[in-house]
Amino acid sequence: MLYINVACCSGRWIVMRRIAFIVAMLYAFRCITMFVTILPVPSEELKCSPKTGLSVNVVVRRAIKLLSGFGLSVTGVHNLCGDYIYSGHTFILIMTYMFIREYTPRSFVILHWLTWLMCCVGVFCVLASHEHYTVDVVLAYYISTRLFWCYHTLAASRELKQKQTPSNYLTRNFWFPIFVWFERNVGGPLPKQYSWPFPCPKYVASWSTEYPA
Repeated sequence: MLYINVACCSGRWIVMRRIAFIVAMLYAFRCITMFVTILPVPSEELKCSPKTGLSVNVVVRRAIKLLSGFGLSVTGVHNLCGDYIYSGHTFILIMTYMFIREYTPRSFVILHWLTWLMCCVGVFCVLASHEHYTVDVVLAYYISTRLFWCYHTLAASRELKQKQTPSNYLTRNFWFPIFVWFERNVGGPLPKQYSWPFPCPKYVASWSTEYPA
C-alpha cells in the first residue's frame, strides 16, 4: 500500500488530518440540514421510528443501536426518520474519490478511473435502493466538492493562507481560524512522494519512488 511521505511520516498525518476535518465539517453541516428540514421516508419498505419526546435514554439506546449496525439498513437497525438531507453515503463516496485523485500521481490513470466508476455505481445504488431522494444526492455532491476545493485552494497557497485581505473572500469561512491552525506548518501542496510505512520487510522499502505531480 502506498503512503504519502513528507519529512518522514508527517505527510501521512497531514492527509489524515485533512480527511478528518473535511468529513467532520460535512457531518456537522448534515446535522444542521437534518434539523431544519425533515423529509418523510422515501420508500414504503423503510420504517420510521416513533418520536422519543425528551427521553434521553431512548435516544442513547437508538444511537448505540444505529452505530452497532454501521448506519446500514441491511443490518436491520436503521429505523430512524428524517435523516435524509443530505446523503452521507454519497459524500463519503465522493470524498474517497477526490482524496485518491488529489494525492496520487496523474499517471495512476487506471486507479483514478476505477475509483470514479465505483463512486458513480455507489451513488446509483443509493438512488436505486430508494433510501434517499435525488435532492439528497445532488446536495451531497455540491456541498462536499465545494468544501474540498475551497480547503485545498487555501492549503495550496501560502498567500491565501496567511493574508486576510478584503479581496480574499475565502477567509470569511467560519472554519478559517481552525484551518490556519491545522495548516500553519504546511508550506504548500504536498509532493508526490511515496514510501513503505513499516520498518520491514526491507526489500519493500526499496520500492519508495517519487512521481511527478
